[in-house]
Amino acid sequence: MDGYNGLDRITVAEAAQRLGVKEQAIRKRISRGTLRHDKAEDGRVYVYVDAEVEDEVQGKDTRDDTYRDALVESLQDQNRFLREELARKDAILMNMTQTMRQITAPSSEEAPGAPESTADEQQGRRGPAPDTGPPQMAAETPEEPRSWWRRMFGG
Repeated sequence: MDGYNGLDRITVAEAAQRLGVKEQAIRKRISRGTLRHDKAEDGRVYVYVDAEVEDEVQGKDTRDDTYRDALVESLQDQNRFLREELARKDAILMNMTQTMRQITAPSSEEAPGAPESTADEQQGRRGPAPDTGPPQMAAETPEEPRSWWRRMFGG
C-alpha cells in the first residue's frame, strides 16, 4: 500500500455504492486513470477512496458521469417517444389512404334508375346507339371537378 495511506481499499462494487454511481462508471474511471486502483493476485480489482471526504473523491469526473448518464437517459426517452409518434402517424396515414381509396373508387353501380351495362355489353349491341337527345346537350354538361387530392397528387 505504498502511497495509499489514509485511503480505503475497496472493490469496484463497493466503490460504486459508496460514490453513488454505477460499476461501469468506476471501471471507466479506472481505464481513464482518474481513480487509483490495483489488481490482486486473484485478478480482482480494488480501488482506493478517501473514507472521510467522499465528495472530493467523486470530484468533477463523477459529476460529468452523472450528467452524461442523465443526458443519455433523456435522449433515449425522446427517441422512444419519437418512434411511438412515428408509428402512430404512419397508422393514421395508412387509414387516411385507405379511406380515400374507398371514397374515390369507381362505383360498380351507376346512377339510380339507369340500366346497368358494361363496356363489353355496349360493344356487343347491334345497330346504332339509342338517341339520347341533341349532341350539344352532352357537350354543354360541365365535367365533374377533380377532387383536391387528385389535383394535388396527380391522380
